[in-house]
Amino acid sequence: MTWSSGGTLARRSVLPGGVRVLTEQVPGQRSVAIGAWIAVGARDETGGHYGSTHVLEHLLFKGTERRSALDIAQAFDSVGGESNAATGQESTCYHARVLDSHAPLALDVITDMLTSATLDADELETERGVILDELAAAEDDPHDVAHERFTQAVLGAHPLGRPVGGTPESVMALPRDVVAAHYRNYYRSDELVLTAAGSLDHDELCARLAELLDRGGWSLDSATAPAPRRTIADPTRGRVIEAPATPVPDDSVSAQGRGITVVRPTEQAHVIIGAPSLRAGDPRRWALALATTILGGGMSSRLFQEVRERRGLAYSTYAWSTSHAEAGYAGLYAGCAPESVPEVARLLVGSLEDLASAGPAAAELERAKGQLRGGMVLGLEDNASRMSRLGTAEIVRGELTSIDATLALIDAVTVQEVAEVAAMLVEGERAATVVGAVPDDAAARLL
Repeated sequence: MTWSSGGTLARRSVLPGGVRVLTEQVPGQRSVAIGAWIAVGARDETGGHYGSTHVLEHLLFKGTERRSALDIAQAFDSVGGESNAATGQESTCYHARVLDSHAPLALDVITDMLTSATLDADELETERGVILDELAAAEDDPHDVAHERFTQAVLGAHPLGRPVGGTPESVMALPRDVVAAHYRNYYRSDELVLTAAGSLDHDELCARLAELLDRGGWSLDSATAPAPRRTIADPTRGRVIEAPATPVPDDSVSAQGRGITVVRPTEQAHVIIGAPSLRAGDPRRWALALATTILGGGMSSRLFQEVRERRGLAYSTYAWSTSHAEAGYAGLYAGCAPESVPEVARLLVGSLEDLASAGPAAAELERAKGQLRGGMVLGLEDNASRMSRLGTAEIVRGELTSIDATLALIDAVTVQEVAEVAAMLVEGERAATVVGAVPDDAAARLL
């Protein structure tokens, strides 16, 4: 598959073994961003071994049969490159950005990590401490806590509602053999999606990748097809995934229905109100994106103007949405004084209800379209963003569209369609989270 847009050339190939390769050649660039995606995330964890996907992500940087952890770090540092990884609910990505002349090196190191990680037991014990510090840092940030608890509130017992990093207890109890089994079961050719953007040659990249995977011992049987994508009918791709109990880190958390309150002695309260929303790939997703842009997508948005500019009740307020294979959610956020929580919550909900009942003004919708279009195109000035876009399209949505085609979809959204998705949120089962020096039923009062 091939398409071009704005001078770039995007291609998709399937290699023996079911490896999917998607690239976007960007003229005038000297850098390349490379991402190796495994379509397995936190939602796929079983047996109470929550956080195992994230632990494995850390361990892949701790050494292979050919390279130590220091060798991996020095490989990128010595050429001025960047490398990192990210674990999500439905995928894990190992990525790097280097000069085009160093792309073969980056590809070599990443594939070595994927195919030949040692998963050293001593390194696992050391890394537990690192991960516990990472979890503690997130738990110390009330804004992060609000978002994590809101995900649990809106999704309930669904596996997508569990924390990506697990809990301190689950990380400490995680046996090495569970991590090793996760690695053996899912790190294989038919689960791999390799994406790259920048100064590159698609055919050369495919040929080199096949050589490196073969060297690493991965099967490249031409009869093997890519692993199936998640669908709304089969989001776990045939695996049986039990729903987790909602983790409750301490006694200061009060969960009441779809309201979660975390009582902490903070100067500011963090408020989120929202509802279930659209799954990935839903044709209404651009109407939803425009609705959240109108509500809280910038300084001219309804929430910013009403909550901050007119009333001075919050420094930060915004709206957003998140989508997965068979579920999604949207939320409205504000950080305010604890005593202002009821009034701010009323304004958040009122703004959404107004959009649902009257829709946006025509000029307001056009401004939102311009904001969304401009932000999307400006974001693609970065090769890493293009690389990530390819991976998300292949793994999450299962569809690849050019930038021009995407912009046309945004332009086609009507006032009525925006009002309808806003009404969907108003009519959905409301969820709320409040973090701060508030009563322990603060969130429940907002439902």
